[in-house]
Amino acid sequence: MGTMDGIINTVSANIAIAPLMGLLKPNGKIILTLAGSCIGGMADTQEMMDLAAKHGVTADIEVIGADYVNDGDAMERLAKADVRYRFVIDIGNTLKQEAATD
Repeated sequence: MGTMDGIINTVSANIAIAPLMGLLKPNGKIILTLAGSCIGGMADTQEMMDLAAKHGVTADIEVIGADYVNDGDAMERLAKADVRYRFVIDIGNTLKQEAATD
């Protein structure tokens, strides 16, 4: 007890943190790795998309290639607030174009 300078917890299971805290020295640090999604999983996303389609809810978008992001043009436009619609990065066609040039 009270002997650790730091603990890195990468456990993905639900575990009790309090016992780990007791292992730390005064001013010791515990680092937790957290990941998740506020929008749910694939099934939730598909359900939302189906509901939007059923009710005719759409979004105005600008489709861009990954090269547009990599060149910095997209980020520059975002910084200038020169984006009228949501950017959607077309990864599929970008990969096809790269494969065709290889």
